[in-house]
Amino acid sequence: MGMRFAQHVGFFSSLCYDSTYFWSDLVSSGICVTTALPYANGDLHLGHILEQIQADIWCRFLKLCGKKVLFAGGDDAHGTAIMLSAEKKGVTPESWVEDIWQRHRADIVDFGVDMDVFYTTRSPENKALVEGIYRQLEDNGSIVKKSVEQAYDLEAGMFLPDRFIRGTCPKCSAPDQYGDHCERCGAYYLPTELKDPYSVISKSTPVSRTSEHVFFQLSRKADMLSQWIEGAHLQDAVSNKIQEWLHNDDGLQDWDISRDAPYFGFQIPGYQDKYFYVWMDAPVGYMAAVQKYDQDHDTDFFKPIFSQQSDWELVHFIGKDLVNFHGVFWPTVLLSSGYRPPSALHVHGFITINGEKMSKSKGTFITARDYLNALSPEYLRYYFACKLSDSIVDIDLNWQDFVSRCNADLVGKVINIGSRTASFIHKYFSGRLSGELDDESPYSLFIGKLDQIKSLYREKKFHLVTRDLMQLADLANQYVDSKKPWQMIKQDGREHEVQIVCTTAMHLFWILAVYLQPIIPDTSAKISKVLYRDIQSFDDVKIMFLGQEIDAFSRILERITLDMCPQS
Repeated sequence: MGMRFAQHVGFFSSLCYDSTYFWSDLVSSGICVTTALPYANGDLHLGHILEQIQADIWCRFLKLCGKKVLFAGGDDAHGTAIMLSAEKKGVTPESWVEDIWQRHRADIVDFGVDMDVFYTTRSPENKALVEGIYRQLEDNGSIVKKSVEQAYDLEAGMFLPDRFIRGTCPKCSAPDQYGDHCERCGAYYLPTELKDPYSVISKSTPVSRTSEHVFFQLSRKADMLSQWIEGAHLQDAVSNKIQEWLHNDDGLQDWDISRDAPYFGFQIPGYQDKYFYVWMDAPVGYMAAVQKYDQDHDTDFFKPIFSQQSDWELVHFIGKDLVNFHGVFWPTVLLSSGYRPPSALHVHGFITINGEKMSKSKGTFITARDYLNALSPEYLRYYFACKLSDSIVDIDLNWQDFVSRCNADLVGKVINIGSRTASFIHKYFSGRLSGELDDESPYSLFIGKLDQIKSLYREKKFHLVTRDLMQLADLANQYVDSKKPWQMIKQDGREHEVQIVCTTAMHLFWILAVYLQPIIPDTSAKISKVLYRDIQSFDDVKIMFLGQEIDAFSRILERITLDMCPQS
């Protein structure tokens, strides 16, 4: 291991730059951003959409800053659960995951998520990549074969994957936990350690049978993982958790990367009855998605992004339940097989609905399409942004608060600026703005907030972005209220003053549209059309529209009510 690890020392030393400097200036050839791959065995729910929106806001921000960004994702399309669901539906697993992939992609697009490529792990690119990684791991001694005792369902006639065994946690005695992980205490363990186990498929008690399995020698990668932790950009809680796993009494344990037939996945080279465990090929799907993008667009991003000499940043947005896979297994597999590890993990918490976990029985399970059938995605994008920060706290979607905040902020503050002033421009000035701004306006203050707003976006503190922008919206409305153009227009000789006030307010409206573009892109686009100008960059806040004509203003967002909100 020492010699193989020495090959990575140069890379790690280049990775261990001052992360504060990089993350304040984002100096790199480009940034590849990914979201976790939703499992292709059911519809997307609002928990999935939370992550998609969070990553999309950040990618849109980066693009408005002129950064080269590749936003990639896709479906996790293998595993026993998919195999059994397809069998139950009377279709092939391939057709089952294809149908779900189409639905997932439509949901993501309809939520305004501007992903460059949304692919699937059930692809020829992913198959070739995972086989190549496996052969490299074999060649450098990172693979070992062991005989293991496994749970076997006599009634179903198959070995049981970890998630198809449930029982009592061996660590905290919580009942009805998964065979590999306890949701109450967070412990990871072997399925054979589970107390009072039963098969999820047949409800019978599984028996123990011996089978030879293929393991990735994670136990030999502690130094490699430690070096990665030092150089990667991780939230403190994430870094501490990985360190806890790394330095616990048992240390790192070898990782079983194989599953017995029957199984829906990629066959392991050299075996007739062994398949790659879904978590072996799932993260490789990020790489396959980039390859797919290259093929479809005649580009060459794969090598610059994933080679160990890469000067790109690779950032994974994930939920807190995926830290073990992305923070331990994935970086060590990449480094051990000749690829670069991620530069950063951005981990978010779970979502609850009205304070409850999402549950069909409690009426709190909301799919992405449930929401889209009820309301514009702009409202949810904004509400999530109000809650999202750089921390890992859980987020509650309270429908009453949702309605109140969207009505007050988006309609009552932002849209109100344009609706109350554009009408004056058309009614009294033939739709033409004045040739000057009001010297007493907050215009300079709005422009002066550019660096602060960009900094908050950069740090993923979207809750502070929305706070600051609503304060600006309040100032804009207070400015109009103080000038009272509806009274001024009734006074002879003050028409030009009214035109100046309304022109100034429309400039403030435009600046807010630019600042809000990553969060509510459709709304910002509609605002920009009023001024006949597309938003291309954050520097567009400085664009002036003096003396120009504007389009007629129509309602961009309407007030919503509680009964309009989706129900499961």
